[in-house]
Amino acid sequence: MSMATPKQDMVTMALFTAAVLSAPLWLSPIGANYPDLLQKFAIYGIFAIGFNILFGLTGYLSFGHAAFLGVGSYTAVWSFKLLSMNVIPAVIFGTLLAGLFALAIGYLSLRRSGIYFSILTLAFAQMCYNLAYSVLTPITNGETGLQLDIGDPHVLDSLFGIEYTGLPSTSLFGLQMTGYSGFYFCAVILILAFFLSLRIFRSAFGMKLRAIKSNQTRMMYTGFNTRPYLLTAFVISGMYAGLAGSLLAVTDPLAGAERMQWTASGEVVLMTILGGAGTLIGPLLGVGLIKYFENIFSALNEQTLHEVFAFLPDWIENLTVAIVNPFVGEGWHLMLGVLFMVIVIFLPGGVMEGIRRIADLPRKFRRKAEKRRQEAEHAAALRAAEEEG
Repeated sequence: MSMATPKQDMVTMALFTAAVLSAPLWLSPIGANYPDLLQKFAIYGIFAIGFNILFGLTGYLSFGHAAFLGVGSYTAVWSFKLLSMNVIPAVIFGTLLAGLFALAIGYLSLRRSGIYFSILTLAFAQMCYNLAYSVLTPITNGETGLQLDIGDPHVLDSLFGIEYTGLPSTSLFGLQMTGYSGFYFCAVILILAFFLSLRIFRSAFGMKLRAIKSNQTRMMYTGFNTRPYLLTAFVISGMYAGLAGSLLAVTDPLAGAERMQWTASGEVVLMTILGGAGTLIGPLLGVGLIKYFENIFSALNEQTLHEVFAFLPDWIENLTVAIVNPFVGEGWHLMLGVLFMVIVIFLPGGVMEGIRRIADLPRKFRRKAEKRRQEAEHAAALRAAEEEG
């Protein structure tokens, strides 16, 4: 794999920044430009980028990353309740505490590899889910979920003379984290998270992680200790998840145990594989596909489909609606499953493999044209030699 030059990385960052900040404009034609969905794109994009650092670079598949997502959310909400409604402390504490949890879980789980590692991470995540749901109810508020209350102390806000008459909302030095302002806060953090991921991919540390994925046994035979690198990658990945969890609480100050369920861990695995594990942009494309299906396709119903296909003759319209209807609305998971099957079967490298194939088409056509030209010249040379003979 050829390494990108610093100039190419600068171009990548510039294009990525422009695409993220202008998302409300270019997502408008497909109806995905409303703030709530844009926030989910940014937050789960951070989650998937972090997961890709572990799974994409090392090949270690974790089924327990939702635990760090939940830890980040709970920590952020407690920061709002006890300290301040300013989002900065919440984001910092949520990320750091998730990193500590990742250090503990990773230290134990990385004693095994392969499917055993995956099962261990799943077990730890389910333990965290059950603790949050029942045992640690005084901290997590159980199945009801942790949320703000009028009687919360807000110690730091009180020190600066900030008082609240009702339920307060999260803010960044007075700027409310709702609507598009909340999206742009998440978008800036997404850009920073992507930049850090880019630097990791291009660094010697990233090369070592790729080498571990390629042949860990050979590296260990040469005397190279891979475990510190794996643990570092696991902690960084967990901190990304904690950051995403804290941002979920920033945009909606509520933390529930459902964010720690195995389904949330499975979702980020699907996002990464669907977009292209081990690539920079792939996981973000996977996030876009899944969250778009979840929020747009799930809202479609039979009446909406009739409106969409109204330009067709009646009998074709009814037939089309009958075929499509099971795949939208409550059945949007069926559409997602079909899409996932098609991509895994025909594009094992995810959406990014499809994009690479399309990008390579002009070069393949040029190569074929050049080969035909050379064959024609060779044939002409042979005919000329025969005529002279």
